[in-house]
Amino acid sequence: MTAFRSLVFAALFYLNLLGHMVIFAPAVLFGPDRVVWWVTKSWARRSLWLLKVVTGTRASITGQENIPVGAALIAAKHQSFWEVFALVPELDRPTFVLKKELMNIPLFGWYSRRLGMIPVDRDGRGAALNSILAGAQKAVAAGRQIIIFPEGTRTAPGAEPEYRPGVHFLYTRLGVPLVPVALNSGVYWPRDSFVRRQGTVRAEFMPAIPPGLDRHALLRQVKAAIEGRSLGLLRSAYAERDDLPVTPVIAERLRETA
Repeated sequence: MTAFRSLVFAALFYLNLLGHMVIFAPAVLFGPDRVVWWVTKSWARRSLWLLKVVTGTRASITGQENIPVGAALIAAKHQSFWEVFALVPELDRPTFVLKKELMNIPLFGWYSRRLGMIPVDRDGRGAALNSILAGAQKAVAAGRQIIIFPEGTRTAPGAEPEYRPGVHFLYTRLGVPLVPVALNSGVYWPRDSFVRRQGTVRAEFMPAIPPGLDRHALLRQVKAAIEGRSLGLLRSAYAERDDLPVTPVIAERLRETA
């Protein structure tokens, strides 16, 4: 039954995405920014609703009081596609740092440009960082929040984190507060499976880190906040549902926090 519900959700999820992009294309093309953001947040909210109704996967997002007014970096744990849409309704006009290749997808790439997303060429090595700076500075000047995944890719729950230079690069160049975000989405939306499991995905906006820290101090604080709280949320997931699958990595991490 879980597999069947997951397949139904996958079909409805992409229909919801395509429907919003096609039906509202004229409004997005010719309308003001507030219309564009209404469409985007409508898609995100309906995706969360579909996930809850079809698969029984709920969302609980807390800590919104820690989000500063105006420009900020939102550094989130990245375990699944869930956080790509689930965090959007909680923010004002967020922009994502995303792979350049995604900008070439029909319709999706057009919407991404219209929304001011920031493409990064991950094959450009050192030049990749400079490639995102202009877009990030433009977003900050407009008072927007920039969502970045410090690990650069999805990681399995409990896996050893490897933070990339991008988060520190933007933090030092932009001079804005950084808000860590912890979550446990990978337990319910595995990165290597189409299955969506019942339960409550939890995410938490942590207290903002002010600008001005050096690289080592920043990474120490960011990792402590994100990894520490994400581990706590991982533990709570298994406390809430003892029927969730346990990988060897997760089992080891749970033993560490027992």
